[in-house]
Amino acid sequence: MKKITYLFIIMGLCLSAVKTQAQQVVQRVEPAFWWVGMANPELQLLVYGKNLAAMNVSLSENKGVELVSAMRVQSPNYLVLNLHINRQAKAQSFNILFKQQRKTVFTYNYSLKRRQTGSAQRKGFDPSDVLYLITPDRFANGNPKNDSHPAMRESANRKNKGGRHGGDIKGIVDKLDYIKDMGFTAVWLNPVLENNMKEYSYHGYSTTDFYKVDPRFGSNEEYRELCAKAKAKGIKVVMDMIVNHCGSEHWWMKDLPMSDWVNNQKGFLDKKYKGTTHRKTVIQDPYVAQTDVDEFNKGWFVPTMPDLNQRNPVMAKYLIQNSIWWVEYAGLSGIRMDTYSYSDSGFMSEWSCKVMAEYPHLNIVGEEWFYNPAIVSYWQRGKKNRDGYQACLPSLVDFPLHETLVKALNKKEAMFSGWIHAYEMLANDFLYADPFNLVTFPDNHDVTRFFTLINEDYNLFKLGIAYYLTMRGIPQIYYGTEVLMTSPKHRDDGLVRADFPGGWQGDKVNAFTQKGLTAQQKDAQKFCKKLLNWRKNNPVIHQGKLMHYAPKQGIYVYFRHYQGKTVMVVLSKNLQEVKLNLNRFIQSLGIAKQGKDIVSGKQLNLQNTLIVPAKSPMIIEIN
Repeated sequence: MKKITYLFIIMGLCLSAVKTQAQQVVQRVEPAFWWVGMANPELQLLVYGKNLAAMNVSLSENKGVELVSAMRVQSPNYLVLNLHINRQAKAQSFNILFKQQRKTVFTYNYSLKRRQTGSAQRKGFDPSDVLYLITPDRFANGNPKNDSHPAMRESANRKNKGGRHGGDIKGIVDKLDYIKDMGFTAVWLNPVLENNMKEYSYHGYSTTDFYKVDPRFGSNEEYRELCAKAKAKGIKVVMDMIVNHCGSEHWWMKDLPMSDWVNNQKGFLDKKYKGTTHRKTVIQDPYVAQTDVDEFNKGWFVPTMPDLNQRNPVMAKYLIQNSIWWVEYAGLSGIRMDTYSYSDSGFMSEWSCKVMAEYPHLNIVGEEWFYNPAIVSYWQRGKKNRDGYQACLPSLVDFPLHETLVKALNKKEAMFSGWIHAYEMLANDFLYADPFNLVTFPDNHDVTRFFTLINEDYNLFKLGIAYYLTMRGIPQIYYGTEVLMTSPKHRDDGLVRADFPGGWQGDKVNAFTQKGLTAQQKDAQKFCKKLLNWRKNNPVIHQGKLMHYAPKQGIYVYFRHYQGKTVMVVLSKNLQEVKLNLNRFIQSLGIAKQGKDIVSGKQLNLQNTLIVPAKSPMIIEIN
């Protein structure tokens, strides 16, 4: 009896040793799992572990999965496995066999999962939505226990404006009811993936693991649960992604797979930094020198953000699959792509088209931080460009409109000043293939707070918010804008991304409950909530045609029309009330006699003239 017992113990130890050996050899397989039934049947696995290149690879018996190739690269610690998944293949698990001298040294179990019903047909965010942009570290601390983590280099220090403050995924989950009650229908979170950097890692733009949520925010499963709980409340989730760069502490930077894995790789190894020129005009410049294109595209954003080489086909496929993996895994309704034009333009065309091929009704918004619409419009799907460039990117962030609206609000009214700036910028919409799918915003995580930009003039604030919530496009409101959060006029990222009041236990001011808010802050929150909830249920704003009239008398007027319904928006910067002659707007008003101003709640007579109150918006539903 004892001999049998000892035999089982020895067998158990042997199996444990084999398992341990496999874990030591195979440290990473990315993506860790995949799905059957995807539009693209090809799957690339990046496998990392000690001396993997010396191994031969095969697959165990399976149904419909073929190992097309096992590619060896310059580092001996990588294998790139290319699989073909038959379109009729079922969800299953199979073993990847790693062999030496025809003997299986160890196996790795890989899973292909079943997709959720309707996954490919998911509906992305659109003009019926208003996005609430959140910097997760600065919004709400739902779990103080994860503020710091033993495996992470940077610990929480709320006194450091550029440090970790402790906001997390649970904090956002806890405040979903606030977001819903305010009238937001989608949330865009600044990146939540691991940023294991020594300092200044809270913002999330220095990814050190593309398949792992930062443990100071939570876990992959918590992020997935956030998406599910948000969906149950009618709130879509948009993920902030970066394919242009990673963090310098990314795990592969210590053992680069290939000599061209990142741009300026030799410079990195020699500790010679080469930054981007930020010259975005080079992409379309008909007289450009290739040197200038390379200095823009191949330069690093900052010294701690290695510039990824998307011209390397293995890197390109890795990044494309990673984006698709998160959409499928988390149930996303959209992607916001950071630093869009900094990446290789050919790759961005491939990336956008392959993601949209998997999810035809998804929405993706690209960041092209430039104030010339001719530069921004270049990237949008359907745009006919002089050089023939085409992509599948549905949306872009409307930086040109942001800049001109701030100017329109702050400048004095004159023939070529004031509202005319906004009017003329909107007239440039002919440059876009689909201007109604642009994301508009009063402020975001990269620019000075809106209330500061308009010199803390509350009347201008209401004019600006009314404009964004009634104008064409998909509005995005930055967390805290609804309670008049401010920042220094000169750009200061740490203070632009300040803590939302009430997000931390013990905060003296709590914007979630209005405790400690000033009367003006309470009114601003009430104003935003009223307009957001009104907009939520108004297809005339979501889908309506737009007609605007050149500003006169310090007043900008435009109309939205949809299926027999009309909304008239009147924005006045005058210090006194003005009598507005309505005969000029007969094309839009038609025979309308009455309307209701949803801002004041008053019924209005629309015959001949309209009394417009001083420095305020009117949003008039036409009867």
